[in-house]
Amino acid sequence: MAKFNTIDDMNLDGKIVLTRVDLNVPVENGRVTDATRIEKIVPTVKDIQARGGIPVLLAHFDRPKGKRVESMSLKQIVPALEEALGQPVKFGDDCIGGPAKRLVASLEAGDVALLENTRFHEGEEKNDSTFAASLAALGGAYVNDAFSAAHRAHASTEGLARLLPAGAGRLMEAELKALDAALGNPQRPVMAVVGGAKVSTKLDLLMNLLDRVDHLVIGGGMANTFLVARGIEVGKSLAERDMADTARAIMEKAEKGGCTIHLPVDIVVAREFKAGADNEVLPVDQCPADAMILDAGPDTVAALRGAMEHCRTLIWNGPMGAFEIEPFDRATNAAAQAAAELTRKDELVSVAGGGDTVAALNKAGVAGDFTFISTAGGAFLEWMEGKDLPGVAVLEAAVD
Repeated sequence: MAKFNTIDDMNLDGKIVLTRVDLNVPVENGRVTDATRIEKIVPTVKDIQARGGIPVLLAHFDRPKGKRVESMSLKQIVPALEEALGQPVKFGDDCIGGPAKRLVASLEAGDVALLENTRFHEGEEKNDSTFAASLAALGGAYVNDAFSAAHRAHASTEGLARLLPAGAGRLMEAELKALDAALGNPQRPVMAVVGGAKVSTKLDLLMNLLDRVDHLVIGGGMANTFLVARGIEVGKSLAERDMADTARAIMEKAEKGGCTIHLPVDIVVAREFKAGADNEVLPVDQCPADAMILDAGPDTVAALRGAMEHCRTLIWNGPMGAFEIEPFDRATNAAAQAAAELTRKDELVSVAGGGDTVAALNKAGVAGDFTFISTAGGAFLEWMEGKDLPGVAVLEAAVD
């Protein structure tokens, strides 16, 4: 994998360490309702302190579009941050200028500070060099612990790393190592499970994976488009019929490259898209004209498990069916439980990511058993698509 500095490689003693984190958490009535992202930054903050640094946290919240919006202030995050860190957090009313300078000047060893929403300034999303320089003037080192924002070339994610000694925080480090284990330098054979509604939204992802994995499992509404491309009728199911030629091209490329594509061999169909709807399991080529395919069947799951048992690495993005409503979550749950079981036995390295994926694995009760689960969303997807992530590339460039 590409090299990058971590906290262990940096001289932080006595320095203000500008630390980019992800605090874009759900808030209702001024209170944080899910502190998962906050809890994940704790090791980085504590390790900076242990090395003599004073962490000054930089983050965005929501989309204020370069203007101060009080409902998007990071001040409302402070109580949850203090609870996670187990200590007081000083808050700066701005991330540059007088308020930020005065706060930084007041800090002592052992302190933690949080500066106001970086997106209150237009220069953040424009990666403006003057704004980045104003941020850099506050500190003596830069640590990026926000992989979830690494696909954006913003001042606090990319520009700052060009102006200060830079390295990855613990969460960023763990994410990059997990992703390298999944696709960069994986144990083979490698299986990818890709689900979701539309082929068109994951075309780049599918094309990139064909050259990198040995088995490609296609689930969800995407699978219906591939079935149509094979001449199989799917009734009233969601399918992008205009993408059939593209699906055929993907299958042809996979065959030439030695990548086995797995599609459903049996299906769960219903006439209504609602929880508890009457449903039946049928062979894949027998979907009634008035029915919808809402999940893969048990034979498909059994075949998937059999293939999975011969793999050493699994990367997962997207559910197998309409997992949000029962009973059309069965294939996703069963496949996820099989992956979790193999992971617990140390027979499989399993890495998963994406919003629906995380929700599905939590619903299946196996999120804690996967080797690594990324909550990065867009950054995880762009990485899977083979795209360069500016916030990562600049850290790699910073290595002497």
